[in-house]
Amino acid sequence: MKNKLKIGIIGTRGIPNNYGGFEAFAEQVSQRLVTLGHEVTVYCSHDQQYRQKTLNGVHLVYCYNPESRIGSAGQFIYDLNCNLHTLKQRFDVILHLGYTSDSVWTRIWSRNARHLTNMDGMEWMRSKYAPAIRAFLKWAEKWAARRSNLLIADSMGILEHLQLNYSTPVCFISYGAAIPDSFDAAVPENYGVQPYQYDLLIARMEPENNIEMAVEAKLGEKPEFPLLVFSNETAYGKQLQLRYQREPMILFQGANYQVEAMNSLRHFSRYYIHGHSAGGTNPSLLEAMACGSVILAHDNIFNRSVLGVNCGYFRDAEQLTGLLNQPISQEYKHRTGENNLHIIRTHHNWEFITQEYESAFYQVLGY
Repeated sequence: MKNKLKIGIIGTRGIPNNYGGFEAFAEQVSQRLVTLGHEVTVYCSHDQQYRQKTLNGVHLVYCYNPESRIGSAGQFIYDLNCNLHTLKQRFDVILHLGYTSDSVWTRIWSRNARHLTNMDGMEWMRSKYAPAIRAFLKWAEKWAARRSNLLIADSMGILEHLQLNYSTPVCFISYGAAIPDSFDAAVPENYGVQPYQYDLLIARMEPENNIEMAVEAKLGEKPEFPLLVFSNETAYGKQLQLRYQREPMILFQGANYQVEAMNSLRHFSRYYIHGHSAGGTNPSLLEAMACGSVILAHDNIFNRSVLGVNCGYFRDAEQLTGLLNQPISQEYKHRTGENNLHIIRTHHNWEFITQEYESAFYQVLGY
């Protein structure tokens, strides 16, 4: 009989997910770990809308997070507060999701627990950061790598980087995605478009996600299909919206966490454009694959390691325009859709991923 573990999860704004990839991960995996018989605690920001003490058996601890008041620096205070709280617990293992603002506190990480860190992407590669910040992020990666008992990579590109640069044990565990049961063809009309008569892009408004490249490519396309862009609001994003506000075929939307609506938009899009060029396996890409989208992706090791040949690749706006101007055959749509669904079922299944994390926990504990 397997030992029951007491597990802490740090590094998200909390669950239920109302933000992004690590929050979705924590929500999916924590509840499944509970069903496997473990005691799980997820640390949450104090300003979460959901304020219950548990979620389907997962314990929730709310820590003060001043990010909304003082900006990104608040993340460091939030992670400090979470780590201080763990010192009062008797966790067997603590799973750190990311390292950017957490690894500066490695000296106070609980000595009673074993630490696993999902190393996310190569944050220091992101062009949105100034040189000094990128240098700090390289050091933050080193601090997390040296203090952790096991590093987890969810991308083969990240795995190779970690194995090459650090002596800490590394394992590969992919990120997950759920395949929706159904799609609603009426949803696109709520956004002013018709099924299969629009293209879709979902990404955080950051330079390395190449949203501007996608917009420029769309402007060179003939015939034109509208591009729906769903993204969070940033200073960079406001500049793009201002620049292209007179382009009727570019439809900027805000962030949208209505899962069923977004899945239907993915499914009924003509093309799903994925411009991410930095980081590891991106959740929004897996979600598009799970919805049967026809995908056009930026050509880099991270995207290729997930999609293989089941995609059209581009490196600049001109290449993307060429892909957008190509007609889609039903045979191609069906074949790539089925291939991508097979990848999700076999490599990105949440049940299997949870079991792999459980095995990693037992590994660092020597069970």
